[in-house]
Amino acid sequence: MRVFHISGDQFSELDGLPESLPATGYLWVGSARREFEVQTPMLQAALQRWTGGQLVDVHIADLLNNQLPSHFDYTSWYDMLVFRRLAAGEGSAPMFLDDSKGTLSTARAALDAIDTSPVGFALFDRVLLTVHPTDCTVREFFANRLQQQALPTAGDVRVSEGRSTARLPTSPADLMLRMVNHMVDSYLELRRLLTKQLSYLQQELFNPRSRFDNWQMLLDSRNSLHLLEDTCEDQRSAITEWIDALDEWPPEADNNARRERELLRVRSRDVLEHIERVLGHVRRLESSAETAVQMHFSAQSNRTNAIMRTLTVLTAIFMPLNLVTGFFGMNFEGLPLIHSRTGFWTIFLCMLVVGIGLSVFFWRKRYLSSSR
Repeated sequence: MRVFHISGDQFSELDGLPESLPATGYLWVGSARREFEVQTPMLQAALQRWTGGQLVDVHIADLLNNQLPSHFDYTSWYDMLVFRRLAAGEGSAPMFLDDSKGTLSTARAALDAIDTSPVGFALFDRVLLTVHPTDCTVREFFANRLQQQALPTAGDVRVSEGRSTARLPTSPADLMLRMVNHMVDSYLELRRLLTKQLSYLQQELFNPRSRFDNWQMLLDSRNSLHLLEDTCEDQRSAITEWIDALDEWPPEADNNARRERELLRVRSRDVLEHIERVLGHVRRLESSAETAVQMHFSAQSNRTNAIMRTLTVLTAIFMPLNLVTGFFGMNFEGLPLIHSRTGFWTIFLCMLVVGIGLSVFFWRKRYLSSSR
């Protein structure tokens, strides 16, 4: 568990949970899910001292639930948001290896390695409590990022003339939205893996020299895309409910407070727009996978039709030749040309002419060509 104090342009990490809230700024308490489960009584007591309220039991169960979908809920003293991240799990890369011939020789199902673990946010007026998976990098990323964004002190050797710093989050809600936006944008890295995965499957589907047998991989990919779509829809619903709740907050009398509220609305709409783009991309991948399968079976059907057409033409060419050989193969003494020295060559030339004539005829009809 890590505790941070953010006030204006100052960002510092505290040794532990303070007895009372600082005079200015707000606290960010970031905890792993297991640590939160063990230290729940201590956190509840600290929240009671700081805010005069505690987390509801059902919300504690939600924060500890690793299978909970993205959703938003609120009380009179805090809001709670559970947001499932979209990230590539450990061991998902490299997904493709090229052999010496330059062909794709190894493909691993990156979709099976997608991590959609939930991250919980409990938003108080001056306290932000976040509950992360054990291997989540969001907390460490923002801790390092905010530390770099904080203004250095006058004696810091890093102070340089003309140095500009980014603006620190001004409220717990601002910090929460930045984290959520970062988790949504992390899909950009995952998108490259998904695109490579489906590109490999499409190449295998349309390769006429390969016998595609990775149907289980294709089925798993399609199922994972459906799961991603459901996850994105839950994310969109949660952020939409958060925006609706934000609009119902009591109006602010101070101009600066109204400006901060409007910035929160802007950030919330930006997060929602990013989720919409991710959802649109997932649906395009689903459509591309469905289209590739349909085109594969269409190509297989056309290839089968071409083979059957060729076999039918060959049968039509050899059928009259079989008729001639069958006719002269009958055991009768009075057959014409049966005792003639030139009979064999006469029949052979006739059969050759018939075979060549039928071949030319079917070729002009394009029954022997690859296209109609």
